[in-house]
Amino acid sequence: MADRPGFFRRLADKATPSREEVLESRWLKPFGTRVRQSDLWRFTRRSVPRGVAAGLFIGIFLMVPGLQIVGAALLCIPLRGNIPVAAAMTFLSNPATTPFFLIAALALGNKLGFHADLSAFNRLYDSGAGASEWTAWLLSDAAPAMVTGLFFIAVACAFVGWGVSIVVWRWWVGAKWRRRVRRDLFRHTH
Repeated sequence: MADRPGFFRRLADKATPSREEVLESRWLKPFGTRVRQSDLWRFTRRSVPRGVAAGLFIGIFLMVPGLQIVGAALLCIPLRGNIPVAAAMTFLSNPATTPFFLIAALALGNKLGFHADLSAFNRLYDSGAGASEWTAWLLSDAAPAMVTGLFFIAVACAFVGWGVSIVVWRWWVGAKWRRRVRRDLFRHTH
């Protein structure tokens, strides 16, 4: 029973691409030796929160599927973050959450002084507008509002994710130690 991986480990194994899958990306080939460093793939108390922050930032700010994992992996190099965790965190932005991030980014961008027309966004979204209509809307004042809003949301989510992951890591390590102490006490009393 003690050899069975925990819930979070099983979830991470399912959600994250394998090391080989990430390293096979044509975008990462030029960074091959740097991305292959073993410390970027180890789960440590410092690398996991950094990976969480990198993955959340890139996943929210760079909403281009496929490039998110590559961007998170590249950001992990200077941050010394965990690449598998960063790759998993990019999945926070997905087809179900993307509209909420975009609407929040536009609203925040408008509060910061830009003037994106949210009603036009809703009309385009509801009507299933084509790429040319979306491009025309983005080339208006919407793009600066959205990019600025996404940046601030991504920074905030990365910071919160970093803090939460530190707390969860400490709780997890503490729970492991408490189980070990209980197991040792049980062995010595029986």
